[in-house]
Amino acid sequence: MHTSDWHVGRMFHGRDLLTDQESVLGGLADLVVDRHVDVVVVAGDLYDRAVPSGEAVAACTRILSRIRQAGAELVIIPGNHDSATRLGAFSEFAAAGGLHLRTRIADVGRPVLLDDRHGPVAFYGIPYLEPEPARHALGVPAARGHQGVLTEAMNAVRADLSSRPGVRSVVLSHAFVTGGERSESERSIAIGGMELVSGSVFDGVDYVALGHLHGPQELADHLCYSGSPLAYSFSEANHRKSVWLVELDADGLAEVRRVELPVPRRLATLQGELAELLVRPALEELVDRYLFVVLKDQVRPIDAMRRLQRRYPFAVRMEWQPAGGRLADPLTYPDSAPVRDDDEIACRFVADCRGAEPLDAERELIAEAFAAVRGKEETR
Repeated sequence: MHTSDWHVGRMFHGRDLLTDQESVLGGLADLVVDRHVDVVVVAGDLYDRAVPSGEAVAACTRILSRIRQAGAELVIIPGNHDSATRLGAFSEFAAAGGLHLRTRIADVGRPVLLDDRHGPVAFYGIPYLEPEPARHALGVPAARGHQGVLTEAMNAVRADLSSRPGVRSVVLSHAFVTGGERSESERSIAIGGMELVSGSVFDGVDYVALGHLHGPQELADHLCYSGSPLAYSFSEANHRKSVWLVELDADGLAEVRRVELPVPRRLATLQGELAELLVRPALEELVDRYLFVVLKDQVRPIDAMRRLQRRYPFAVRMEWQPAGGRLADPLTYPDSAPVRDDDEIACRFVADCRGAEPLDAERELIAEAFAAVRGKEETR
């Protein structure tokens, strides 16, 4: 079973997802039993941050224990959100219990060897490679960017594999491969614009379990992203969250099947004027969804989010985009500094907040207010 990007401990617009994450990920143990899964691979970003909370670690431990008790071995690599050092602590002891953590760059050419009825399968774990430190750790200071360091890592994999004739192979890698489609919730791994790597880097192995992109994608028969198990941005509202079931026969890759995961709470985007959204009966079906609400009122409503959450308790994000109008360009100090006129700066602020230029009467009031202030300053 190929999965990745669990991001245990992640928040969704201020909402705690830990219960949902444990529900969905704990359910992987049932799939292990039902589908007779021998090995579960997690291709990076087990946690959402390098130093996860105690609650996140406890939840992740329970999830991994359920999968192991269901009968599967686990092979895990760190992603760009994880701390490779922390994740890899006690890895030698964990391996004795069936949890194989491949977190060291020096070990990219040293596989985890697991047997099935056809013989051994070599699982090579390539942790997320930050190009600058990775090129030195790999002993190739001339390598540049993600393409360069991943090429060298795969050279080490192929060199080891060549000494194991007839052994089938699986590579775990956390990277942005050309042709993959990103969403809003991935953290950029761009280094000087060189984040993309070619799929041909991974030639020569039976299956490549990719992590980093949060949408399930099949770039080639043997080259797949499992995606995240839950949606972590509204751009993923239409994703069918999944895992891949990969079958290897005596000759190598036999079949790759996608199994969809349950959705604890669906996402939706809602647009309209506040008064209408609060009463329209047809919207009742959205009450239990995480909502991104775009308000179209001509004037920004007061206390809009609190009023929305009375009807939609899972409204978590809101933007104001007045219908038929345009929001003024954001007012920044570099833009406003050259303007020496206080009245104009204040008018820009009003336009920025309201999305429309001040009326003439409002401009007059602003001018009068500044005039009054200047008069007081002159009498001091």
